[in-house]
Amino acid sequence: MDILIVYSGKYGCTEKCAKILAEKLIGNVNLCDLNVIKEVELSKYEKVIIGGSIYGGRIRKEIQRFCEANLNVLTGKTLGLFICGMLEDQAEEELNNSFSSQLLTKARAKEFFGGELQVEKMSLPEKLIVKMVSKIDKNVPVFDTNQYISTVSEQRISNFASLMNE
Repeated sequence: MDILIVYSGKYGCTEKCAKILAEKLIGNVNLCDLNVIKEVELSKYEKVIIGGSIYGGRIRKEIQRFCEANLNVLTGKTLGLFICGMLEDQAEEELNNSFSSQLLTKARAKEFFGGELQVEKMSLPEKLIVKMVSKIDKNVPVFDTNQYISTVSEQRISNFASLMNE
């Protein structure tokens, strides 16, 4: 069975999650980073998994465009949807806001995989925003320029893979 994982992220966490997921799926899995590949031929895939990172409560524009452009084809596939981000308490809302109701209804698996805070890769404005938000929102990890924070859940990725392998 041919499976496509389409994803878009900014700092590498979404790609990391997509690769972990690919290892857990049964079948011939291809990865497609929409930051690099703009056109995707979906006809040869029985299953399509779409994932993206969340910034400011929104999924990446590349994912939005891909879903809008391919909505009719995607609703005919076995579908999985995932997001990566740092705010677990907002995960359900962010997931529901990231994908159309047609895709959410059709999806066999939907999940929040967690996220990573990679301060060394952030621009100065991004660092300042995270620092401000971490002071206001107690659910955001406290900002520390020397700290790497990961909330990625391999268990959630495994559970997602199990649903997609059915």
